[in-house]
Amino acid sequence: MPPSITGTVLVVEDDVSVRDAVNEFLSQHGFIVHVAGNGQVVDRHLSERTYNLVILDLMLPGEDGLSICRRLTARGIPVLMVSALGSTDDRITGLNKGASDYLAKPFEPRELLARVKAILRRRGPDAIDPVPCYIFRGFRYDPADALLSDANGNLVTLTAGEIRLLGAFLERPGRLLSRDMLLDLTHGDHAGPFDRAIDLAVSRLRRKLKRAEAAATIETVRGLGYRFVAPVSRA
Repeated sequence: MPPSITGTVLVVEDDVSVRDAVNEFLSQHGFIVHVAGNGQVVDRHLSERTYNLVILDLMLPGEDGLSICRRLTARGIPVLMVSALGSTDDRITGLNKGASDYLAKPFEPRELLARVKAILRRRGPDAIDPVPCYIFRGFRYDPADALLSDANGNLVTLTAGEIRLLGAFLERPGRLLSRDMLLDLTHGDHAGPFDRAIDLAVSRLRRKLKRAEAAATIETVRGLGYRFVAPVSRA
């Protein structure tokens, strides 16, 4: 396996501060990260894409982590279970339910990263799907490294929020995305009703994608939301 081990990870955690910290840390290390706070959001994500690994909190509102773990492992998705319950019996229970590994909270981000990579390494190179780049109107976006470059190869600096927003658009080109949907996709299921925040984020992203000779990349549908109208290909 190459030295750089990355993949697409789903973080299932109802504590927003922990979830955001894990999201940011893994994203900085080349992973494509999506988040969920309960089993319903997990099912929605699983219906839209595949994951190389799920980081799953044991104690969740509604369906508990052990039940979700059984469903994930039945589909062949490896699970790294995390929990404040760190006794030997708790770890054995999690592993017996099919988890690939069990990490007690609080944990060091570096240890989390090491365990994530160890799970993916054990599954072998074929278990990690290659992540193609997105190509649109002269831009190239590499989701594995979260890098956007223009037609001349110059890097375009993006904030973490702009990276999540661009990813949401590129995964759904041509689809009308409401403000609520964009909030959910970029901030998770605990996002508040901040319509204006999405408007400002889209405006900033538009400015960075603007080229004098190009037509609009993100279209505003008045009263409904936004649509990424630029043709998108993968390479």
